[in-house]
Order: sequence, then C-alpha cells, then structure tokens
Amino acid sequence: MSRLTVVAKVVAKKESVESVKSELLKLVAPTREEEGCIEYNLHQDNDDPALFIFYENWESAACLEKHITSDHFKSYAGAVDGLIEEKTVHKMTRIESKKQGAPS
Repeated sequence: MSRLTVVAKVVAKKESVESVKSELLKLVAPTREEEGCIEYNLHQDNDDPALFIFYENWESAACLEKHITSDHFKSYAGAVDGLIEEKTVHKMTRIESKKQGAPS
C-alpha cells in the first residue's frame, strides 16, 4: 500500500468566495477524522481570495476514494454546485527517498 498526496485547487466564482470558503471549511474537521487521513490542510491564496488549495496525504488511494463518497463530501459538492469556476485535483506519489543523505 502506497501513500497518496493530493493537491486540489478550487477557484470560486468572484461573487461566491465567502460561500465556497464556508463550505470548504466544513470539510476539514470530519475529513481529518476519516480512516486513512494523514494530513488535510486548506489554504487560501493571499493575493487572490477566490483561490483555495487543499494539501492532503492519505494512507492509500482506497482511503481517498472513501473520502470522496463520504456524506460530508457529497454535502459540500451539492452546496457549491454552480459556485466554482475551476477545480483541478492532482494525485501524486512521493518519489524522493525517505532518508536524505543515506548511502545508496
């Protein structure tokens, strides 16, 4: 089983920034309690308040899939329908060695 890192970008429509932010914030606490969630952090861009980035780490892709089908995620998706200008999700695997400077 391989850990999975997710960087998700959400851009709210300019007139919907506060509504989207409120819904994104509702995801944080319940998601951090999910099985397999290692890290789940929400960021808002300092120069563009409509831009939000999630930085996430999951124990496995299966744990992430369970998150996407959770009630709180489905609730978020319904609440922001029509309020999002852009959304991109990058699923990544760490490739650097865990111990820097260790002999090969």
